[in-house]
Amino acid sequence: MGDSYTNPGVPDRRGPLRYLWWLVRSQRGRAAAGAMWGSAWMVGLTVPPYLLSRAIDDGLEPGDRTALLGWTGALFAVGALNAWIGIMRHRTMTRIRMDATFRTVRVVIRQATRLGATVPRRITAGEVVTIGIADVKAISKALTVVGPGVGGVLGYTVVAVLLLSVSLVLAAVVLLGVPLLVAVVGPLLNRLQRVETVYRERQGALAGRFVDIAGGLRVLSGLGGKDVYAARYRRDSADVRAEGYRVGAVSSWIDALALGLPALFLAAVTWLAARLAAQGTISVGELVAVYGYVAVLTVPIWFFIEGGYDVSRGLVCTRRVLRFLDLEPELTDAEGVVGTAAGAGAGGVLRDPASGVEVAPGLFTALACARPADAAEIADRLGRFTASDATWGGVRLDGIALPVLRDRVLVADNEADLFAGSLRAVVAGRADRDPDAIAGAVHAAAAQDIVLGLRDGLDSPVLAQGRNLSGGQRQRVRMVRALLADPEVLIALEPTSAVDAHTEAALAARLRTARAGRTTVVTSTSPLLLEQADRVCFLVDGRTVAVGTHQELLARQSAYRALVARGAADDGQHPHDERQSHEEAAR
Repeated sequence: MGDSYTNPGVPDRRGPLRYLWWLVRSQRGRAAAGAMWGSAWMVGLTVPPYLLSRAIDDGLEPGDRTALLGWTGALFAVGALNAWIGIMRHRTMTRIRMDATFRTVRVVIRQATRLGATVPRRITAGEVVTIGIADVKAISKALTVVGPGVGGVLGYTVVAVLLLSVSLVLAAVVLLGVPLLVAVVGPLLNRLQRVETVYRERQGALAGRFVDIAGGLRVLSGLGGKDVYAARYRRDSADVRAEGYRVGAVSSWIDALALGLPALFLAAVTWLAARLAAQGTISVGELVAVYGYVAVLTVPIWFFIEGGYDVSRGLVCTRRVLRFLDLEPELTDAEGVVGTAAGAGAGGVLRDPASGVEVAPGLFTALACARPADAAEIADRLGRFTASDATWGGVRLDGIALPVLRDRVLVADNEADLFAGSLRAVVAGRADRDPDAIAGAVHAAAAQDIVLGLRDGLDSPVLAQGRNLSGGQRQRVRMVRALLADPEVLIALEPTSAVDAHTEAALAARLRTARAGRTTVVTSTSPLLLEQADRVCFLVDGRTVAVGTHQELLARQSAYRALVARGAADDGQHPHDERQSHEEAAR
């Protein structure tokens, strides 16, 4: 199972059945062992009826005590052996299911990592959770057919051969009756696949809505929208419940038939065997053996029906997994780009032609605009999270291998995920960090009060998304993590928007010092942060209209003064009206 988690392999995505078969092939040895143990256990169940018949015919009926004790001892030994085989079968099948679970989870995680920023645009968090929990469980359960399923076929064959030695009529009834019983359930399994597909789709959508509501609960409270979304959730939940009832109706029939049909079949064959015994065609011992054989036969029949049910559900869930695995990242490296030298663009100007923003190397640059969304779009282009003509040192960003670029350019936004773990692990990221480096980053992000305020300091637990931290604390923890990553280019979106003025002033000054000589870009309209910048790009409608220091722009740009003062323009002129003069000043 360790290999399945660290290196799951390349899944076969050509169809749900092929994917399930890939899960089997990925653990050939274990699957073969499961089939062997399952077959040995099933065949072992057919031995006790035979031994019991011999004990009756050779020992009990003629009164031969020695033969009776001998056959009884053999019966006990076979029972003990079969119990041990059953333990091994169950243990092996559990490992097969766990391997399939971990393998699929790892494949899903790897795909989510590969998609990166594409994930939230193409699939909801709720759907990913549904795939990672409910669907993965159903897929792994479908692999149960590998052991008991194979054993059931072999057990059915052995019982048929044993009945041939007793009565041709009984053997014919069994050989024809079992396939007929399984065929009765077939249409129900097809029906189950259809209703299960609809149910899974609606369940994933409902889970996505729940995640959205939980994540935006504070916003909904502020807007007074909780009742509206709660009503929508109740309506969608009622629809999912209705679909669940449909699934339950079909699955209840399958469960009922899985238990009822074998019992009826057992009764019919036993009645026929009793008539043959009464006519003297078979002996009393053979009558007992027939009853035992048919009783054993109910086990493979149940496995056939239950296995079909599990495989049917597994196919539905596998289709959902395959749809996720078929998603492609919105941004990929063109052929020949992978392997681009890691030094491409180093020491050059980072340019975004769409906005006119130019980021000089080694300087602290600020982007100031009235709409944060405009600055975020620029950051996405500079960080290559969207397609653009942006360049770095004259090299197009889409000409630099994406993994290389991700290591060198970091876009730090206030929505970046915080994973559960100790505060030390949360800020350290993927690498072990020196205690002095962590202490330096904590100081630079003005986050000492967070560490001191937690019971165990850096070893204190942080909940997923930092739910046990305030908004300002989460923002500074993200900044600590970004500073520890120490990228060549750091692009921070509104890094001080959730902190008080005193903390903001300290963070702005320390950020400049910590990133001295490194290229840093911040988006903000805060004077405390803007006055720390070497150069400020003033943007209107996503375009650069003026560039200079904070003091220079304050002196010559009334619209800039209005923006940073959070008020109206001093001369009443709208920023749009000054665009031409701004562009001339920028030139």
